[in-house]
Amino acid sequence: MSRLKPPAWFVLLLPAIIILAAVVLIPLLLSLYSSFTPYRLTRPDSLYRWIGFANYEKALTSIHFWTAFGRTVLLLTIALNLEMLMGLGLALLVNKVTWGQRTLRTIMMFPMMFSPILVGFQFKFIFNDNVGLVNNALQSLGLTDQAIPWLVDGKLAFFSILVAEMWSATSVFAILILAGLFAVPRDPIEAATVDGCTPWQTFRHITLPFIMPFIYIALAIRSLDVARAYDIVQIMTNGGPARRTELLWTLIGRTGYVDARMGYANAMGYISIFLAIFFTVYFFRKLNAARGELGMAS
Repeated sequence: MSRLKPPAWFVLLLPAIIILAAVVLIPLLLSLYSSFTPYRLTRPDSLYRWIGFANYEKALTSIHFWTAFGRTVLLLTIALNLEMLMGLGLALLVNKVTWGQRTLRTIMMFPMMFSPILVGFQFKFIFNDNVGLVNNALQSLGLTDQAIPWLVDGKLAFFSILVAEMWSATSVFAILILAGLFAVPRDPIEAATVDGCTPWQTFRHITLPFIMPFIYIALAIRSLDVARAYDIVQIMTNGGPARRTELLWTLIGRTGYVDARMGYANAMGYISIFLAIFFTVYFFRKLNAARGELGMAS
């Protein structure tokens, strides 16, 4: 009787399967299971008590959850639109440069290389009340005679976080849109010039439709980043003052690791994941529609 021998492809993939199961699948299933329990970090035995959808019902009826959700959507909406406009303008300017363009493209990528934690510390210092660069500059120029509480006032703190997000991620839009500009065919643009079209008409009806797929790719990438924003907000304001800058994932982190209510935090986390998937699907549908208009849909 011959022994059952597994296929070669399975043997080759087995180490990767084991690593993925240990690092991704098992923690994912454990967190999903714990979202149906009242699991607290201070009471390990609570992991074995099943409460069904109670955590999800609590999250969906929590004013703190929906306030953090609304604030996250607000940040996502403002940040994505401003980053897209600034990235588009930057890409158009760099595309016009005939000398030193490679150097400019490299410089544009610098903000992407910084860790979000480092960006958070950097802008926390820049907007510091007493020794911050912004307040010192405004006072030196005589525009104000007192320190502005950038990270203490709720609206100003939200604005400061928005500035930090835009600085760190505008280059994502700029790089992808610039790649789209390189892919725009020259013949339609030359034909439009011969026909007497203005630069705005050429951009609106020829260039913009060609770069829209690249814009939607950048929107999809950044929507996921902003939807799970945590590092910059946690470092700069810790969700304060008085929860005025608390986003979904800072609320989840505080609930899980400060309040020790890990089961409830995991339930909120899975709701947030489904919301992030919704935005991703929306932008990919827009991407496919834009590709279809250009005759590139598969």
